[in-house]
Amino acid sequence: MTDFEAIHEITQMKYRYMRAFDTKDWELFESCFAPEATGSYSKLNFDSLDELMTFMRTNVGEGMWSMHQVHHPEIEVDGDTATGTWHLQDKVMRPKDDYVLEGAAIYADRYRRTEDGWKIVHTGYTRLWETTFKPSEIPSWRLR
Repeated sequence: MTDFEAIHEITQMKYRYMRAFDTKDWELFESCFAPEATGSYSKLNFDSLDELMTFMRTNVGEGMWSMHQVHHPEIEVDGDTATGTWHLQDKVMRPKDDYVLEGAAIYADRYRRTEDGWKIVHTGYTRLWETTFKPSEIPSWRLR
């Protein structure tokens, strides 16, 4: 496999990871990870895939809507391992808590090629910025 093919497969997997998170398809989301995976999302750190998945299933559910978009990938392939840097733009809304977050971050990932394709070994991001607001303070704000 050429690096181009590997980069394409990693890119498709990362996009699948984002879609699975936003649709709360936890089975698909978990399938993007190697069993030994870890994660670090700003101030949230997970030392195991079990920890990460328990947190997601418990804390990201009904009443929370999100949009996570990654772009500008910089992927370096070295045999059966790779690294990836991505720009993230995200929005998280919890109307019942009168809360909206918008932000940007830089993801730093490590991947491993497996029999089932490329998997995330570590994923995490560092925030560039974030802003929050209360939708109730904007009279015309609606979520449909």
